[in-house]
Amino acid sequence: MLNKLVRTNDDYALTIARLVLGVLFFIHGDQLMLGWFGGYGLSGSMEFFTQHLGIPASFALLAICAEFLGGLMLIVGFLGRVAALSIICLMAVAVVKVHWQFGLFMNWFGTQKGEGFEYHLLAATLGVVIALRGSGALSLDRLLARLRGSVPVEMDRLGTGAHTVTSRYS
Repeated sequence: MLNKLVRTNDDYALTIARLVLGVLFFIHGDQLMLGWFGGYGLSGSMEFFTQHLGIPASFALLAICAEFLGGLMLIVGFLGRVAALSIICLMAVAVVKVHWQFGLFMNWFGTQKGEGFEYHLLAATLGVVIALRGSGALSLDRLLARLRGSVPVEMDRLGTGAHTVTSRYS
């Protein structure tokens, strides 16, 4: 099971997607968890989620952890598929619970009462790419896969697929 979670190829495009998603979610997550960058910290965020959005405390805490810890996990590329899946779920709930009613577009000009879901769609799409393809190059997942002897061969020029080979570390 761990082999399936950490298996990834040496793809730098995945690394870029992972790092962008990870940094954005870590920054937002540390606003919620630690109060950095003008955030409210854990107590203020929990109050907002539970009292204003009506989210049960256990799910509110899971959401905050998904952003903070999920962002960190993506930055280092550790269990990137799990972190990406948690962010996909978080974005789906945010769209359904808050942003769907405001439509697709963000509130660039302050003409609507809330923000649309275009950001959430982009974040979830990056998450889907990482969940399907893995953490890419320069990740702990790639290192773990090598150490476990389950490193995929890179895609050939025609894109016919990756095959698993046993590494010299097994």
